Amino acid sequence: MASVLDDNKERMEKSLQSLDREFKRLRTGRASGALLDGIRVDYYGTSTPLDQLASISIPDSRTISIQPWDRGAFKDVEKAILKSDLGLNPVNDGKTLRIIIPPLTEERRKELVKIAKKFTEEAKVGIRNIRRDANDALKKQEKAKEITEDELRKTQDDVQKLTDDYIAKTDAVFAVKEKEIMEI
Repeated sequence: MASVLDDNKERMEKSLQSLDREFKRLRTGRASGALLDGIRVDYYGTSTPLDQLASISIPDSRTISIQPWDRGAFKDVEKAILKSDLGLNPVNDGKTLRIIIPPLTEERRKELVKIAKKFTEEAKVGIRNIRRDANDALKKQEKAKEITEDELRKTQDDVQKLTDDYIAKTDAVFAVKEKEIMEI
């Protein structure tokens, strides 16, 4: 029973970390290196993460500076950024690529909140699926007479409390992200 609870807690924590990674990739009007995490560059025929081809720095709150280590990769990096669904336009000055993060419009902010809400709901569904898996595993243990009916009920209550805690944590993470997105 303890192993089921520990496994659940670990899986729910991973679900929360996944939500956090998704939120980091959401554009909030502020420059962040995490914004470029999902970008892969076709570098000599190999799909390579951008951060393995260039140094990424944040000189100010609205600018991302990308300096590819290989001069031949400039065009490929620029093309990969343009192809991404981030809507960013890099400016190539020959030495570095600069991305100016434009301020968000009210309409775009509301759209980003909807996307964040969708990510939150997906995380909640994942957490509930983990709860269902745990309850199924506990019922199998009870059926196989490995645990008693009382132990089953108590452990199911513990699983529900854990689920409620992680649902509350996802809501809290969403509230912080929503505030950050709506901040002017």
